[in-house]
Amino acid sequence: MIDNGTIDRIFAAANIVDIVGDFVSLRKKGVNFQACCPFHNEKTPSFVVSPSKGLFKCFGCGKGGNSVTFVMEHESMGYVDALKYVAKKYGIEIVEKELSVDDIKKNDDRESMMIASTYASEYFTKYLHDSEEGKNIGLSYFQERGFTPSTINKFRLGFCPTTGNQFTNDAIAAGYKEQFLTATGLTGKRESDGKLYDRFYGRIIFPIHAISGRVTAFGGRTLRTDKKVAKYVNSPESEIYHKSNILYGLFFAKKAIMQDNCCILVEGYTDVISLHQSGVENVVSSSGTSLTVEQVRLISRFTKNITVIYDGDNAGIKASLRGIDIILREGLNVRIILLPEGDDPDSFAKKHSANELKEYIRENEEDFISFKTRVLLKGAGDDPIKRAELITDIVNSMAEVPDNIMRAVYIKESAKILGISEHILLEEVARKRISHESDTQTKEFIRNQQRFEPQRYTQHNAVISPPTSQFGSSIDEIEKEIVKYLLKYGNSSFSYKEGKEFVKLNVAEIIIGDIESNGIVLQNSAYREIYKTYLELHKQKIVEESTELIPMYNFINHHIPEVCNAVVDILTLEDNYKMSNIWKKHDIAEEKEEDMLSEVVPRTIILYKSKAIESIIAELQRNLIEEGISEEKQSEILFKITALNRERLSIATRLKRLML
Repeated sequence: MIDNGTIDRIFAAANIVDIVGDFVSLRKKGVNFQACCPFHNEKTPSFVVSPSKGLFKCFGCGKGGNSVTFVMEHESMGYVDALKYVAKKYGIEIVEKELSVDDIKKNDDRESMMIASTYASEYFTKYLHDSEEGKNIGLSYFQERGFTPSTINKFRLGFCPTTGNQFTNDAIAAGYKEQFLTATGLTGKRESDGKLYDRFYGRIIFPIHAISGRVTAFGGRTLRTDKKVAKYVNSPESEIYHKSNILYGLFFAKKAIMQDNCCILVEGYTDVISLHQSGVENVVSSSGTSLTVEQVRLISRFTKNITVIYDGDNAGIKASLRGIDIILREGLNVRIILLPEGDDPDSFAKKHSANELKEYIRENEEDFISFKTRVLLKGAGDDPIKRAELITDIVNSMAEVPDNIMRAVYIKESAKILGISEHILLEEVARKRISHESDTQTKEFIRNQQRFEPQRYTQHNAVISPPTSQFGSSIDEIEKEIVKYLLKYGNSSFSYKEGKEFVKLNVAEIIIGDIESNGIVLQNSAYREIYKTYLELHKQKIVEESTELIPMYNFINHHIPEVCNAVVDILTLEDNYKMSNIWKKHDIAEEKEEDMLSEVVPRTIILYKSKAIESIIAELQRNLIEEGISEEKQSEILFKITALNRERLSIATRLKRLML
């Protein structure tokens, strides 16, 4: 327990601006400070910190409190641990008795895992410096890499014994429970004999810190040359570590990021450490994983500017390109630097001083338009097909930019670089953005369409959602709606506002482009044949550069009777001025259908993608429980379900709701 006098000193010393500022990039506004709320995703700041009152309040999500409750909420700490955190920041000594066995049992699992991770970090560091093995293998390696003693200490680098289970045995002997050692991934358990082993044995250790500074995970690098041994092993996902939410080095970099108003993003642990040692401290790493939305949002708390530095080889170029669209989608500014071929940030930092590094960054960073065009044009040469693919790639990226003004600037710049009409680029960007724009409008509609059961179960490590209850429009109804828009309005266009300009978009091109790019196959055989026929005629029309309307006799006189009947039904039973039931029953205002194309066409497409994926998953789940299914076939089905769930989650993310 902490006595009341000590608690009073902690609250008296706490400066809420300093404490919140350790986690969020605050901007002064009048007598208060503002920021985008760290507890929910928002674009416009509604999070306010009042230094005079010593409180914070978000007027968006409603969270509020004082310095200690902020730490509790942000770091998922208990009250006592949050007090300790604030006390440590201000050098206030807390005298507390050592935890007994009973006290440890009272801790929740998460805190126990944190304690185990802290012990492991201290153990690996001590073993690096105090044991002969640690000094001869681990420490000598770090010294060979050019890391100074202060750098090694700053990042708390370590070494895990080579014996295979020494760390685990020592941890258990020290009172740490097996369940928490295995839960954090520090210890593994063999299936063959049930024996425990060290996950990181014989590896140099890179502790991974949360933004508060607490160690939540580890990265381990082998020093063996055996190619069968993985070069890096990282902690698995756990209650205290979610790799998509963590950036290596952010704890050490956050102040420099705010000071420089820029975050440098690199690939590996040693890249971060070497740049830090060279004097460039506003640097973080995605820890060898692909950049995630959560990581970008974490950076956005401290700055809106990201500079990506990757190797100059093909792998580095591809890694740079993969992350650009994610950064743009979150409304951040991104610039890219490719190092000279043969160099990575680690090796490059060792060759240059801090001033030289900063000068190189200033002179060589490019905005994403010039970077993409330069890199991709180099590979395209004079090949018109490859140049067309390049333009499509650029358009996809520009469509991700949420700010209208910034997007307009990029379109104008791209038109000059690519030597293509600005209006053509404007139209292409509008085609891409229309599906994104429809997501917000569709969110509430889809909630009324489907109700997802909250439970889920796991089999062979694949997430499998149980069959969902079907409400509202069936997939058959939606497929009918799609082919109706093709048959009745495929030759029509509607106006779409892109920035300050209005562009005309063709209905057929919007529908076909979205369905083909997602590899969707219509399930109703008659509607599938209508779509297939229309697609062939549409392609022929493009090749012939024809402006003629696609004649309806191709469908009315179709050789398949079911197709003919479906077409006649669509063309005759629905009056041109009567809205489809699919929209009427969801309180969409009734007006001429052709006047609503800009609204209903994108809605129908995104609704159909959601329904189609759900239907496929349900069918696969039924196949999975069939009697006599082989393990090989079962694994194949599970793989497909996992991939489809991932795609469904992607759609859900765009709709800003969780579908799984």
